[in-house]
Amino acid sequence: MSKQQGTGFRALQDAPFPPFAPGEVWLAGAGPGAPGLLTLLAYHALQTCDVVVHDALVNPAIVDWANPQAERIAAGKRGGRPSASQADITQRIIALARQNKRVLRLKGGDPFLYGRGAEEARALAEANIPFRVIPGVPAGIGGLAYAGIPATSKEVNSSVLFITGHDRHGQTPSSADWSAIARAGEVIILYMALRKAREVAAHLLEGGRAACEPVTFVSHASLPTQTMSETTLAKLARGAFDVSKVPGPALIVIGRAANWRERLDWFSSVAKELPLG
Repeated sequence: MSKQQGTGFRALQDAPFPPFAPGEVWLAGAGPGAPGLLTLLAYHALQTCDVVVHDALVNPAIVDWANPQAERIAAGKRGGRPSASQADITQRIIALARQNKRVLRLKGGDPFLYGRGAEEARALAEANIPFRVIPGVPAGIGGLAYAGIPATSKEVNSSVLFITGHDRHGQTPSSADWSAIARAGEVIILYMALRKAREVAAHLLEGGRAACEPVTFVSHASLPTQTMSETTLAKLARGAFDVSKVPGPALIVIGRAANWRERLDWFSSVAKELPLG
């Protein structure tokens, strides 16, 4: 790098990022919420796209980093609220690419971890639309780190299970073997499971999970509004814990991963005031 290219972030202006060609779609993860967790490739895509199609969980501050000429299309799907269907979103992305636009499909977390990114990528491949996948920091790892909860630690667990709380029909996944999950998952991280939390807890208890197992809810992970609440599996299953008071979106952690949370709580009130996380 020459001296004329600058140092620090200025050097990125001349960095050899891959070209974002007209007619391409880039599927990118925006991370759990904090703008500072966006990857360099995703930022490059925001700066060079013609249109950004973003989910509801993407922090608006990240969308604001798109170049001023880029069209911005909100295409989020939120449970229980009127929203575009997945099929409509996918077809719109394809239509925009066929208009020879550089299309950035921006999703919360990672596009291939409960982000429906695989479905969109498959549709793009079938439509012969060139695409690139830009991984993002998963909420179930990066978001929990902001809560002082390590997904794995040598003293607690050697395995972790990521599970969605509902299937495409909004029901608890019928294909899940809850008995096997209860036995195998030293730590279980549930996505999109607030409305099904009590039902999932009952399944795990029936599968042999301990009634005293700790359950931690992490709301708005990595954002200034992040909050946490705790209960046990038994209390959750019998309705002694009021899930309706937990702000969404929230991650649910079942297991002893949260044991050290108070000692690892680095995301203090001072840190929460920093705009980039």
